[in-house]
Amino acid sequence: MSIFDDQLAKVRQAPGFIAALDQSGGSTPKALKLYGVNENEYQGDEQMFDMVHRMRERIVTSRAFDGKRILGAILFENTLDRDISGKNSAAFLWQDKHVAPFLKVDKGLADEHDGVQLMKPIPGLDELLAKAKQRDVFGTKMRSVIKRANADGIKAITAQQFEIGKQILAAGLVPIIEPEIDINSPDKSDCETLLKAQILEQLDSLPDNQQVMLKLTLPEQANFYKDLIEHPNILRVVALSGGYKRDDANRRLAENQQMIASFSRALTEGLSAKQSDEDFDNSLDSSIESIYRASIT
Repeated sequence: MSIFDDQLAKVRQAPGFIAALDQSGGSTPKALKLYGVNENEYQGDEQMFDMVHRMRERIVTSRAFDGKRILGAILFENTLDRDISGKNSAAFLWQDKHVAPFLKVDKGLADEHDGVQLMKPIPGLDELLAKAKQRDVFGTKMRSVIKRANADGIKAITAQQFEIGKQILAAGLVPIIEPEIDINSPDKSDCETLLKAQILEQLDSLPDNQQVMLKLTLPEQANFYKDLIEHPNILRVVALSGGYKRDDANRRLAENQQMIASFSRALTEGLSAKQSDEDFDNSLDSSIESIYRASIT
């Protein structure tokens, strides 16, 4: 069995969740601040990325971070180009932790139009996908955001996600399609209705042998995305925490059968650069266990 096939079997069948460790340029200062590292403790992007890499390295090398509860981890490109414990980050994840590596490939969000923020263009995507494939990365992730229940905007955002998703599939990787709905949207449930219809339309147009993953905001109505989860062209549907605190995100997730977590802020909530290794490991273990439990409903 190839590495990809082994990863595919794990992601498809095993209990667990996806750890989102892909904070990039715009979100890194906030992630570091929540981790107890203030902006006056580093200068410039290079030092900032060194700091956040140390945070990620501390997380994935922790005894609490294991392949029994974690199916995959999403990396930022900067992380893919760095080592963990003397190995390339993606290789360390799979070889040492049996956690499938994913790569964030989007370059951020365009300005809001028709109630949504599309992805900016992704120059050099084919080269990036080739590099990821060469390093045994399993899949990718790309995020865009829905603010309002605008039918034209939601159609455009879904079309863009699937268009790039097909390019990723052609490169031999599995795309996580992430049209996030802002949890503060005044018409969040209407956004969900419009989005689900558009996703189903896109899924029905895929060949039978192609599967994608979806990363969706936790819905207002429990099991609202059941028909997406059961669609033959879906590998897994994962949930983003979207700004919900971990307890709230876990409660909402547990109400949605067969939907699993792909949490970022909720995963690292309570972790601090100032903690001893023992306190850090215990805090991370508690976080991972609670998210794992919510993901196996």
